[in-house]
Amino acid sequence: MAAVVPLFLLVLLLLGPSGWGYAEPPRDSLREELVITPLPSGDVAATFQFRTRWDSELPREEVSHYRLFPKALGQLISKYSLRELHLSLTQGFWRTRYWGTPFLQAPSGTDHYFLRYAVLPREVVCTENLTPWKKLLPCSSKAGLSVLLKADRLFHTSYHSQAVHIRPVCRNARCTSISWELRQTLSVVFDAFVTGQGKKDWSLFRMFSRTLTEPCPLASESRVYVDITSYNQDNETLEVNPPPFTTYQDVILGTRKTYAVYDLLDTAVINNSRSLNLQLKWKRPPENEAPPVPFLYAQRYVSGYGLQSGELSTLLYNTHPFRAFPVLLLDTVPWYLRLYVHTLSITSKGKENKPSYIHYQPAQDRLQPHLLEMLIQLPANSVTKVSIQFERALLKWTEYTPDPNHGFYVSPSVLSALVPSVVAAKPMDWEESPLFNTLFPVSDSSNHFVRLYTEPLLVSLPTPDFSMPYNVICLTCTVVAVCYGSFYNLLTRTFHIEEPSTGGLAKRLANLIRRARGVPPL
Repeated sequence: MAAVVPLFLLVLLLLGPSGWGYAEPPRDSLREELVITPLPSGDVAATFQFRTRWDSELPREEVSHYRLFPKALGQLISKYSLRELHLSLTQGFWRTRYWGTPFLQAPSGTDHYFLRYAVLPREVVCTENLTPWKKLLPCSSKAGLSVLLKADRLFHTSYHSQAVHIRPVCRNARCTSISWELRQTLSVVFDAFVTGQGKKDWSLFRMFSRTLTEPCPLASESRVYVDITSYNQDNETLEVNPPPFTTYQDVILGTRKTYAVYDLLDTAVINNSRSLNLQLKWKRPPENEAPPVPFLYAQRYVSGYGLQSGELSTLLYNTHPFRAFPVLLLDTVPWYLRLYVHTLSITSKGKENKPSYIHYQPAQDRLQPHLLEMLIQLPANSVTKVSIQFERALLKWTEYTPDPNHGFYVSPSVLSALVPSVVAAKPMDWEESPLFNTLFPVSDSSNHFVRLYTEPLLVSLPTPDFSMPYNVICLTCTVVAVCYGSFYNLLTRTFHIEEPSTGGLAKRLANLIRRARGVPPL
């Protein structure tokens, strides 16, 4: 009996107050969503977003227990007093001119004294990058929307981008306490004509080779949104199966959108067929209309001839018919392209366009790149050209890549602007709105924030003939082998005089035969 009492006390200590029905509510939550958008070009964009929010001030609190928030990222925030972290791995280029404004955008900067910005323009994104990214999810890839993240389907797309965003968010209006928010986003663009065998129809199974079977049990919200803005009820140009129970309308990036909503936590969505395979079919081919042109997009290229000098050019397009707006342009150029700042030229409609603000930080050889930041006013319905000349540097022979004739990559330019909206947005409760709506909150309903990236550039540098060292090595080794071998042979070789032999067994046999035939012996 004496052994039972300590065991009972041990159980009470382990249970604590929760053992008596006073369980503390969880301080963290998980929301996940998938937004499927048919693009004007006929492709299909799929955007995953997983948000984990934790009501904890990590740098100030000593946290030892992690429930939904990844422990590796929590320890990183606590150890280095991290304020924000935005990391993305992208393969391909978002074609703003044909696909429209990118759905996911990078958030605005922090204080420049604490900001660290780095770009690796040439990096192959593969399964080794996707696997640890999925392990950060509370349900990994076992349940919920993450079951669709199949590597062999995601990496055979026209565009693939996965990102991790960490930032503090205020719990109340006065921001007396904060919570930490982790957003894991993944965007892919499927070529509908390839996956759909020449048709614009698509389905979850056709794109991901899987269907949705159950929600993540740890998620408080799990939804799929399908953009049906182009749906014409009168003509019934397209059909979505299964029919949605609810729809959602809002102003997204300055344009009114309509979405079909599928809530995975609603048992009626999955239990009817034990799986959810969304399908979109066009009842009749859509009219061949020109896709809408976004109000802001950009192009970048390198010009010149030879391997001594060249010119970097960026074209900024403002297609709005009557409104001008400023654009913040950020360029980071490698040190081995020596910029001539006095050749910087900005022209709009054939006239010089002086920037309102300009900041330039020169490069240091093998230490830091050039940094050029400008605030440029784009006139209405215009094309603004920003160009600067450069000279190519000669690297050390140990600094060249294994394939130097392929060229060297230059990171893309970054454009940030408040673009006029077609439809004014209405104020809303961001916490209750869909996750994709919280990516671009606006204070002015007539404008919306847009951040774009131009394509990276491939620049050739003066490259030495790496075959010459090989030829010199071969020639030197040959000469050394011939000369040294002959000389060593003369020094170490010994000569002997060999006396002629009297004959062997063959000669004696021959003489016997000759003697028998009466022929003189040899």
